[in-house]
Amino acid sequence: MYQYRHILVRMRLGESDRKIDAAGLMGRRTAAKLRKKALKAGWLEPDQPLPSEQDLLKALQRPRSARARAQSTLEPYREAIESWVDDGIRGTTIHQALKRKYAYTGSYSSVRRFIRGLSDANPQVTTVLEFAPGEAAQVDFGKGPEIVDVHTGEVFKTWFFVMTLAWSRHQYAELVRDQSVETWLGCHRRSFEHFNGVPSRIIIDNPKCAITRACYHDPQVQRSYAESAEGYGFLISPCPVADPKKKGRVESGVKYVKNNFAPLRDFRDLVDANQQLMAWVMGEAGNRCHGTTREAPLKRFVETEQHLLRPLPATPVECARWAQAKLHGDCHIQFEKSRYSAPWRRVGQTLDVRATESTVRLYHNHELVAVHPRATRPGQRMTIDAHLPPEYIAYKMRDPQWCLKQAQAIGPHCHALITRLFADRVLDRLRAAQGVVRLGKRYGATRLEAACGRALYFENIQYRSVRIILEKGLDQTSDPEACFDALSESYTGKGRFGRNTRDLFN
Repeated sequence: MYQYRHILVRMRLGESDRKIDAAGLMGRRTAAKLRKKALKAGWLEPDQPLPSEQDLLKALQRPRSARARAQSTLEPYREAIESWVDDGIRGTTIHQALKRKYAYTGSYSSVRRFIRGLSDANPQVTTVLEFAPGEAAQVDFGKGPEIVDVHTGEVFKTWFFVMTLAWSRHQYAELVRDQSVETWLGCHRRSFEHFNGVPSRIIIDNPKCAITRACYHDPQVQRSYAESAEGYGFLISPCPVADPKKKGRVESGVKYVKNNFAPLRDFRDLVDANQQLMAWVMGEAGNRCHGTTREAPLKRFVETEQHLLRPLPATPVECARWAQAKLHGDCHIQFEKSRYSAPWRRVGQTLDVRATESTVRLYHNHELVAVHPRATRPGQRMTIDAHLPPEYIAYKMRDPQWCLKQAQAIGPHCHALITRLFADRVLDRLRAAQGVVRLGKRYGATRLEAACGRALYFENIQYRSVRIILEKGLDQTSDPEACFDALSESYTGKGRFGRNTRDLFN
C-alpha cells in the first residue's frame, strides 16, 4: 500500500503512466487501471488528502469469487477433521478416512486447503520460558555413535546424557551404554560434581528410569530418583506427556552435541570417547557465542550462575536403586541375574531391594532383614548361613571331618564305624554318619560306643543297626552271640533251625 500511495503522489505531480513504467514502479496497464480508480475516487485532487492504507486496501482488493465464497464441502466433517489434525494425523490419511467412513468424493487438494485454513485460524503460539541463574537445569538422553572397542573388538551402541543449565546454557555431557536407573543417577552425580553445585530444579522428560507413571497432574517418581533428589536438595519437574517443548534448551543442546561433536571423530573405547567429549564441552562448546544469549556459556556460568547453585552436600549422596523381589523356596531372591539370601521364615514374601554400587540391602515392611556385598558377576550366589533353615545349616556344617572328630571323642569303635561309612564308594553316607553321632546325645557316649562295637562285630555298618541296638538295649549284653540263644528258644518261624556261629562251628 505504501507503493500505491507513492505512485498516487507521482500522478498528482503530473507524471504519465509511461514515465511511471520507466521508473520501474508499475506497468503502464496497471498504472492506467489505478489512475482510472483514482480519478473516480477523487484521489488525484491536489486539495484532497491521500487515502489511508486501509482505504486503499479495501478499494483495490479483488472481490472473492463465487467459488471462494461457497462453503467448503468438508464443513460437515469439521469436528472430526479438527480432532484428527490435533492428533497429528497426516492429510493423506485424513483424506482416505473421509472416503472410507463418509463416502467423501472430493480431492485431496480440498482436504489440504481445509487443513491449511484450520492452521491459519488456530496458529501455534509459543512462549519463551525465562529462568533465573541457578534456578533450573534440563536433562535428556539422545542417541550417540556406535563405538568399536579396539581392545576387545566389541561393537556397542551409546547414548548422550546431557544436562543443560537453563540460564547460562553451560552443559555437562557424557556417553553411556544404557539408560538404566544406575546410569541415570550416576550421571546426575557426575553432573553436579562437574558444576560444583546443584540447581534448584531439574526439568526432565518422562523416562522409565525417573518416572514410573507419567501423568499431567500426578506423575509418580521412581523411588531411587526421589531419594537422590532428597539427598541433593533439588525438585523434580517432569514435562507434560509428549510435550518436549517444555525443555527445549536441552533438546537443542542434544542436537548441538550430536551434530557438532559426534561426526568425523574416531574413538578407541568409551573412556576415550568421554575424554574427547569433556574436552569439547569445556573448549569449543563452552566458549562459543550462543545464538540466543550472544555470550559464551562457560563465561556466563563462571561469572554468575556457578555462585548461585546450591552447594553439594558435605557427605556424598549414595545413589541407590530400589526394586522388589520375591523370596523363593531356596531362601534367595533374584536381582539383576544374581541371587541374595534372606531369612527362611520370609519365604514366599515380597522384599524391597536397595542396591548401591557396593551393597544390596533387603527390607520387609521397612525392616532391614539382610545385607550383602554387591555381586560382581551374573549367576553369583551371596548366601549367609544364618538365613537357611536349621536342618540345612546342620547338614552343611556337620561335614565328614566334623563327624570323624566327634566320633573320635566318643571312642575307637564309633570312629571305626564312621570311617567305614565314609569308605562307601557308591552311596553318600554323610546323613547316616550324622545320625550315628547324634545318637550320643540321647543314649550317651558310653552306650553309643558299645553299640558301634556290636555293629562292627556283626559287620552291619548302618545307622539303623546302631539305632536298633540302642533301642533294644543289646549294647548291654556282654556276649554278642547270646541274643541268638534267646531268639532260638522263643522263635518258631521258618528260621527255627538257625544256629549261632558258636554252635555252628563247634
